[in-house]
Amino acid sequence: MTRPWRTLVDPAALMAALPDATLRIVDCRFTLAIAGAADEAGEAAWRAAHIPGATYAHLERDLSGAKGGGRGRHPWPGADAFAETLSRLGIAPGMQVVAYDDSDGAFAARLWWLLQSAGHREAAVLDGGWAAWQAAGLPVAPSPREVAPAPHPPRAFDETRLLRDADAVRRHLDAGGLLIDARAPARFRGEVEPLDPRAGHVPGACNRPYTANMEAGRFKPAAALAAEFEVLLAGRAPAEVAVMCGSGVTACHHLLALAHAGLEGAKLYAPSWSGWVDDPTAEVATGSD
Repeated sequence: MTRPWRTLVDPAALMAALPDATLRIVDCRFTLAIAGAADEAGEAAWRAAHIPGATYAHLERDLSGAKGGGRGRHPWPGADAFAETLSRLGIAPGMQVVAYDDSDGAFAARLWWLLQSAGHREAAVLDGGWAAWQAAGLPVAPSPREVAPAPHPPRAFDETRLLRDADAVRRHLDAGGLLIDARAPARFRGEVEPLDPRAGHVPGACNRPYTANMEAGRFKPAAALAAEFEVLLAGRAPAEVAVMCGSGVTACHHLLALAHAGLEGAKLYAPSWSGWVDDPTAEVATGSD
């Protein structure tokens, strides 16, 4: 596996690249289950043990923006604020970035998609994350290492790959676009809703839980992902696809899986379900269709 890595990287390949001053590793561990409070467990875990040289990015402080106005539980950050985060993490333009977490890669994929959207293409997610690194018996560092801030001027996000509000989603669907909801099937059907005020899904959306991209803790092979997504796309080009979830985080897992499968071009509905139901008059569907 040769650099630059732009979708996934294997733990052995990352280990072989250490140490490297042009490489920045970012720990993105977090717990969405802690609703309504800043989760410090991920940062505490990073401070206790992490991949050597890794810095830490907090989902709510670093990878999200200010809440309000239908922007969802994890709003898309502003370009200036994200550039400041990258600078603090020591990420300069053109530097290879590898993100990881201790779940299925969705939090790491959020950073990956932010970078991709901002034009920083040299970014990848560690396949299998922290669990795969530990299972391979690779070295860990017991305490954080300070990194010097790096210059990273703001870059406008690629608005062609973002749906910012509900009206944009409606226009996407009216034009024949596909909207894939990455939440668990029970949430999609409206049987349960642990986080948001209303249960169900956007009318016209289809469901593929992001966990379907995984097999034995790793992403499925690119060919397998391509075959599965092509059935779902039913002849559509990737640019005719948008993905969503509860708050715009786990949907990034689909964007990563699509890119790994060679189907790059899909959009993110950034506010996702939490933004959709912020409007009490928004139409809601339940059941499998």
